[in-house]
Amino acid sequence: MSLTGGIVLYAVLWFLVLFVLLPFGQQSQADVGQVTPGTPAGAPHEPKLKKKALWATIIATLIWAAIAYVIIAGVITRADLDAWTR
Repeated sequence: MSLTGGIVLYAVLWFLVLFVLLPFGQQSQADVGQVTPGTPAGAPHEPKLKKKALWATIIATLIWAAIAYVIIAGVITRADLDAWTR
């Protein structure tokens, strides 16, 4: 895996994990009863983005490390993937 490939893989994983984490623990403004004027009632009350970004970083790093190990150690090679298509 090249440096660029590793960075791109990490960025894709980070955003994927972040988007998966966003709805967890979310309460809408309507659920709480504090709708800010000019916003929809379904908007999040407190999104807690810093906490979710930290968790996304931790989880994405673990997933990236596992994938990087598989690629760098040669656990699965392109030849293995080629054999599946036959």
